[in-house]
Amino acid sequence: MKLEFINALEEIQREKGVSKEILLEAIEAALISSYKRNFGSSQNVRVNIEEDTGEIQVYSQKNVVEVVEDETQEVTLEEAKEKNPNYEIGDVVEEEVTPRNFGRIAAQTAKQVVVQRIREAERGVVYEEYVNRASDIITGTISRVSKGLVFVDLGKTEGILEPNEQVPTEEYVHNQRIKAYILEVKRTTKGPQILLSRSHPGLVKRLFELEVPEIHDGVVEVVGISREAGFRSKLAVKSLDENVDPVGACVGHKGSRVQRIVEELSGEKMDIIKYSDDPREFITAALSPSKVVKVMTSEKDKAARVIVPDYQLSLAIGKEGQNARLAAKLTGWKIDIKSETQHKEAGSPNFGQEETLEVTEELEGTETAVTEENLVDEEKLVDEENRVAEEVATEVDLEDLPEETSDKKNSESSDQKTDQEAEQEEDLK
Repeated sequence: MKLEFINALEEIQREKGVSKEILLEAIEAALISSYKRNFGSSQNVRVNIEEDTGEIQVYSQKNVVEVVEDETQEVTLEEAKEKNPNYEIGDVVEEEVTPRNFGRIAAQTAKQVVVQRIREAERGVVYEEYVNRASDIITGTISRVSKGLVFVDLGKTEGILEPNEQVPTEEYVHNQRIKAYILEVKRTTKGPQILLSRSHPGLVKRLFELEVPEIHDGVVEVVGISREAGFRSKLAVKSLDENVDPVGACVGHKGSRVQRIVEELSGEKMDIIKYSDDPREFITAALSPSKVVKVMTSEKDKAARVIVPDYQLSLAIGKEGQNARLAAKLTGWKIDIKSETQHKEAGSPNFGQEETLEVTEELEGTETAVTEENLVDEEKLVDEENRVAEEVATEVDLEDLPEETSDKKNSESSDQKTDQEAEQEEDLK
């Protein structure tokens, strides 16, 4: 513990950012504990380290009392005055008790303390760096997969992707680079623990912020997101500038922006709709790509009944109810979807007439961005509509058929009789 040690502390302060004063305080506390442990002392001691020279001294401390009850902790006034006549009752008498071989013990203890403090400081720096990045997106490399946990190397530390935050349709392999959402940063005894997510809706929002400058700049606002990770997400956006189309901005030229996000999410389908303050218009848009005939709402129950064409009922509900479920999450409304036939048979619920929205052509044209799969669905719908129209056009009213046929037959038979009568008359002549 000489001058070299003090210089080493100053070097650590410059490189690691750990204050020399903090290190000295920690070393002094550790040396006190080490002294008592190695020399079996129960008395109060104080360790002093000279910052200029690195010299170390250990002092015992005893309280000045009238009657001594514990010789290791107390001393009489007479004994104290022998050392210094100025001592009074209640003062503390210090006496140097530095052992001869304490330098070696001090050096070992100081080394342990410095290493520990440096480790704690580095953990603190990492924690402060990432705690401010919570709810942000980060890129890392998968270092290992163990017992369902995916460990992601983030550079200075490691993040954890727990099973419930993973996407069921994705496969995670060693050295794979992925983007993840920082869910939470915890301070633990082993250092900061960074919990990541690939299934959180916030990941979709952050990806759009990276790909769409209008969202990053605040011109376009993401109002809400509903997501079933790995399968489909619905994103509601609105523009704060009337000259900017929010859906078009998110889709990009020929779908380039949304396509990059879909690729990052391993092919997850993405529906982008325009937000509306009118809940009926919002619900209509949220159920895309299906078409809606009528929306009836009840503000009291926060419920809506949606009427769709018969041939689009399955599309509106979606596979295993996915489309309807995501629309309900996005809008915050309970949505009951009925076909036109079902609605006529069931009758109308007790919704006020003023709360009923007949979907106009303008509303049906609400801009909606869909992925390639949805575009295929739309093409199928067009084909289905054409097929139904052709069937309707070629249908024959079976009830009218007998009457029309009998008239035609009667007309033909009367014509035949007239011809026969004419021939008979000619023969008679």
